[in-house]
Amino acid sequence: MLKIRLQRIGRKNDPSFRVVVTEHTRGPKSEKHVDRVGFYNPKTKEQKLNAERITHWISNGAQPSGTVHNMLLKAGIIEGKTINVLPQKSPVVKELTEEEKAAAEAPAEEVVAEEAPTEEAPVEEEKKEEAPVEEVKEEEKAAE
Repeated sequence: MLKIRLQRIGRKNDPSFRVVVTEHTRGPKSEKHVDRVGFYNPKTKEQKLNAERITHWISNGAQPSGTVHNMLLKAGIIEGKTINVLPQKSPVVKELTEEEKAAAEAPAEEVVAEEAPTEEAPVEEEKKEEAPVEEVKEEEKAAE
């Protein structure tokens, strides 16, 4: 599958990017790209995109990366919604007051106390059932 992605080409502390069409399994620094369709300089916000080639590759099945997709939307080459390329934040957990904690813990303790004896009994029965099965298998092996 082909991807339209950014390839960094700038010096240290001076980033500059090529917009290239490449196989999705190749690394971004690999020079083995299929086509070079533009460039982007984030410091000066300068970008040059070859709209004709980009639409050609998209029509042939190339998928733009999230950042390139958003660049193409701003340039007016494709239409659609922007993609959130930033990682999602974990939800904020609301801290409970002491009264809410006590109310939440009280019913939970009663339920656990009632369920505990019923859970232990089936576990013991399962162990008893497994032991005879193993003995039967050992007797069958000895008979063979």
